[in-house]
Amino acid sequence: MNRPNLVYILADDMGWGDVSCLNPHAAFETPCLDRLAREGALFTDAHATSALCTPSRYGILTGRYNWRSRLKRGVLGGYSSHLIETDRKTVAHFLRENGYATGCVGKWHLGMDWTMRDGATEEERTDFLFDGNRVDFSAPVKNGPTACGFDSFFGISSSLDMPPYVYLKNDHPTALPDHEFEGSEAPAFARPGPCAPDFRHEEVLPTMTQKAKEFISAHRDEPFFLYFALPAPHAPMLPSKEFQGKSGTNAYGDFCLMCDDVAGQILEHLKKEGLDENTILIYTSDNGCAPIANIPELIAHGHNPSAWFRGHKADIYEGGHRIPLIVRWPKGIRPGTKVDETVCLCDLAATMAEILGVTLPDDMAEDSVSNLPLWQGKTGPIREATVHHSDDGSLSIRKGKYKLEMCPGSGGWSFPKPGSPEEAGLPAIQLYDLENDPGETVNLAPEHPEITEPLRQLLTEYVLNGRSTPGKPQPNNGAEIWEAVRWLEKSGK
Repeated sequence: MNRPNLVYILADDMGWGDVSCLNPHAAFETPCLDRLAREGALFTDAHATSALCTPSRYGILTGRYNWRSRLKRGVLGGYSSHLIETDRKTVAHFLRENGYATGCVGKWHLGMDWTMRDGATEEERTDFLFDGNRVDFSAPVKNGPTACGFDSFFGISSSLDMPPYVYLKNDHPTALPDHEFEGSEAPAFARPGPCAPDFRHEEVLPTMTQKAKEFISAHRDEPFFLYFALPAPHAPMLPSKEFQGKSGTNAYGDFCLMCDDVAGQILEHLKKEGLDENTILIYTSDNGCAPIANIPELIAHGHNPSAWFRGHKADIYEGGHRIPLIVRWPKGIRPGTKVDETVCLCDLAATMAEILGVTLPDDMAEDSVSNLPLWQGKTGPIREATVHHSDDGSLSIRKGKYKLEMCPGSGGWSFPKPGSPEEAGLPAIQLYDLENDPGETVNLAPEHPEITEPLRQLLTEYVLNGRSTPGKPQPNNGAEIWEAVRWLEKSGK
């Protein structure tokens, strides 16, 4: 088999319930994504490594659980320094070593090293309202996408609501900021900050889509990997005119339909270039829907972005990290394949390695498991267990139908929030039977130590070994990893 191309489309904050082929109760249809599912494989139990965007992106590109990095909770800002370790091999590095042209288009949000006019601590740089006047935008950035295995990059440093508002081409802004964006309110929420003359928020998604097409065309005669990270439907929610009002819900629903259309455009462009048969086209999301989408308003219109799952972005509950995943590959996946086994977005590295017949080194992709058997129609679990991560750094572990959560509440932004009066007095851990209770309503932990203890022990082993797959134990980054062990020990009391 010729080496397949890989196009990885990553939506930003799109919920499991926002895709109509997954959620029959969705208030709107996603025709392009539904088509991809009919022509490929639809995964019903897929998960990001975290319920937040920066950490889940780390997991995708490294094949390693994000909480093993220095970032244990929260996300980075637009000026934060690089998160992916300089000596760590990414999926892009691996594919480039195997003859692929590698390109990144869209939202990075994994940190990069801007040149500062004065000293700045990492805490200052991670502040979403960091003073952009302290940055020398005329100097090249370091340790961004091109240092992480990508031959080329066109995109933005972080989320579309976080300054600086400049396009980056490889390691330089395409234009220097010449004015301050004053900020805007929800649903088109964006923070104030430096803005370049060629930057318009409402033009970013169409611009990125065009750049993705250009990359495909430029590399049509060689195997390529395109990592296309959409800035949508994350805020600011700015659906173009043709999508405004189309969902029958609100601006978020309309923006979801615009994302659906982008997926359709990429598929059609692959067909136009004669590349669609041997291109692995993946569509997924970095985490669940964010509250800024006005979830109560969506529900009033008959639409729940989390479908019947509990919680949303940032939460340890399913709505935080269970995400849509569709994979189309005519030469390798039978149309209409449906996969109900648990998979994780960090599995990309091991999957591509098996497709290419290459063995990964022990110090790469420590938590990645090949999904190729599932793509080929085999059934049965491929992962021993899967670890999830919330905004406040809480961990959970899923094995079979049971999910053990090492916190008393959501670990994120929904009820009961960490440190809230409602959380006080709740059991220290939660155990749910997702097969019979997908909404995580009945905590089984107090009555079933025979289930909680083996799961707790397995999670502790995963933490201490620096990996969850067979191989030589590896170190974790950041002293705070021991907090996870402390939480595990404390939760047993």
